[in-house]
Amino acid sequence: PPGVPHYLTHADLSSRQIYNLLTSAIQHKHNVKYLDVKSGQPLLGKTLAIMFSKRSTRTRVATETAITYLGGQPMFLGSQDIQLGVNESLLDTSKVVSSMVGGIMARVGAHSDIETLAKYSTVPVINALSDKYHPTQILADLVTMHEMFGPQPKDDSSYVAHLTHPRETLPGLKVAWVGDGNNILHSMLVTFPKLGVHLSVATPKGYSPSDDVVKIAMDEAAKTSTEVSFTHDPKVAVKDADVIVTDTWISMGQESEKAKRLQDFAGYQVTLSLAKEGGAKPDWKFLHCLPRKQEEVSDEAR
Repeated sequence: PPGVPHYLTHADLSSRQIYNLLTSAIQHKHNVKYLDVKSGQPLLGKTLAIMFSKRSTRTRVATETAITYLGGQPMFLGSQDIQLGVNESLLDTSKVVSSMVGGIMARVGAHSDIETLAKYSTVPVINALSDKYHPTQILADLVTMHEMFGPQPKDDSSYVAHLTHPRETLPGLKVAWVGDGNNILHSMLVTFPKLGVHLSVATPKGYSPSDDVVKIAMDEAAKTSTEVSFTHDPKVAVKDADVIVTDTWISMGQESEKAKRLQDFAGYQVTLSLAKEGGAKPDWKFLHCLPRKQEEVSDEAR
């Protein structure tokens, strides 16, 4: 219904809203991991339905831990517990579940599924992954980049990322994507230009990102004077990169395409030689949303 705030894609958010999410996450991390400060339980008495039609390890653990820390009750509903759009329509699922919980976090297949859930839900819906976007993963990447390129702590027992705003560390960085034109790349495209983070994309022919997502990225880049470029040559993409990122070449549901994809992605493995020959910055960093495969990144580069 109109007026219900949902979190489906960063294409819907302003740079200020994205920065607010980042600073909140960074402060919570400092509080819980380094100060042992309680959250104040702002979600006390609230239940979050965690509806995953696609399995996950990190996303599930992070979500259940975070909701518990905030005082809420996580309710995990896997594919065997609730079959989205199979035995019951998405419309009915959304209306019924949202009438009994404080929020829904859904990991789905088609992005249209998360949009339908949000359309009929009376509580906020969070996109934990769809085939088009994965916004929470990009938040984690941005927090990591802020920690890597901001002031460094004296030792592992201290934390200083919360003392500097991400607005001071992220703009001007260059990220090189080497891989598939998938949901992770889509989320980077609709996020990074808003924050002034340059993005250079290398995908094999036939694996380019969606045109509508590229248009959003280019429109935002024009507003912030950010560089967004596309190539089929990984060495071109990593030129002057601060960060090189890749992801799985074979996502869930694409297993039958494995042989063809491995052939099409030949030369796309992230290696130290690729970074050196392409001219990445000497102190470049590597990101992968895991689990990583040997063909995607060499052992010495990860």
